[in-house]
This record gives sequence, C-alpha cells and structure tokens, in this order.
Amino acid sequence: MRSFIRVISAISSVLGVLAAALLFSAVLSVSHMVFVRYALGWSTVWQTEYTAYAIVAATFLGAPWVLIVKGHVNVDILQMAAAPPIRLAMQVLAALFSLVFVTLLAYAGWVHFEEAWSNDWTSETVWAVPLWMPLLPMPVGTVMLALQYVAEILRLILDGADPVDQEPVLFGETVEEARP
Repeated sequence: MRSFIRVISAISSVLGVLAAALLFSAVLSVSHMVFVRYALGWSTVWQTEYTAYAIVAATFLGAPWVLIVKGHVNVDILQMAAAPPIRLAMQVLAALFSLVFVTLLAYAGWVHFEEAWSNDWTSETVWAVPLWMPLLPMPVGTVMLALQYVAEILRLILDGADPVDQEPVLFGETVEEARP
C-alpha cells in the first residue's frame, strides 16, 4: 500500500510541475500578446485562447499535487477541536465524499472529451484548435485526483489522523524538509 501511495504521489508531483510550467507558459503567452499587439501593432490569433486553455489545464493537472500539500479549501475548525479518533473519521469521510465527487467529475470529463474526439470538434476561432486537446486535462487531472484521494485514504488508515499542527507530507518528508 505504501508503494501505491508513493507512486501516485510521485505522479501527482510531476503533474504539479507540469501545471507550474503551463502557468509560466500562459504568462509568456500574455507577455508575447501584449508586445505583439501594442509594440508592433500586429493582430493576435492564438494567445488569448492558449492562455485560457493553459490555465484551465494547470488547474486540473495541478489539483492532485495541491491535495498532497493540503492546499485545497478546508474548514477544519471542528477537526482541530476533535479527539484523534474523531478527527480520523472526519478526515476519511471528507476524503470519501471528495472521491465520489471527483470520480463523477472524471466520468463527465471523459464523456465530454470523447465526444469532442469522436466528432472532431474545433474551437470557433481563427486558430481552430481541436477541442479534444484542451479537454483532455480534465479527465486526466480528475482521475489522478481520485487516485490521490485513494492514496490519502490509505495513508490515513495506515498512519491515523493528521495532527492539528503537522506540515503536509511529501514523499515521506514534510514540505518544509523537501524545500531546497
């Protein structure tokens, strides 16, 4: 089980790096658009559309890594006040509800992706991007998020509830220890 947790966490971390690269490329795209449009007076064709697709892809692909570092929105005032066994039950229950939601979202994302792929949908812009490309990060990211929730549930079962003041764990070390 620990091997599964490590492998899924490693893949999620790679996707987190990819998400960061996508956000950086979106910044470069906007910078390029501003320069081309205002300094050179040329029209822009692809930059706005690419930037939107890159940011959405980064959101979905980066979500599993955000779960690892406990970055998702979490109202934990009751968990902080609860005893460890109750806190464990609350954390597992929250992860299970999240897993159900993310699994349904992954299914819907896959159906939408498959429909775009099968029907050769393209964007209604001059760039005419095949829509399967910007739709693919949704099912990939949500499937990985679901697997990361499974890993999180297994980790909770093996290690117990997260202490109230603990740093998130990444590859067996805290996030603070993993930072250079």
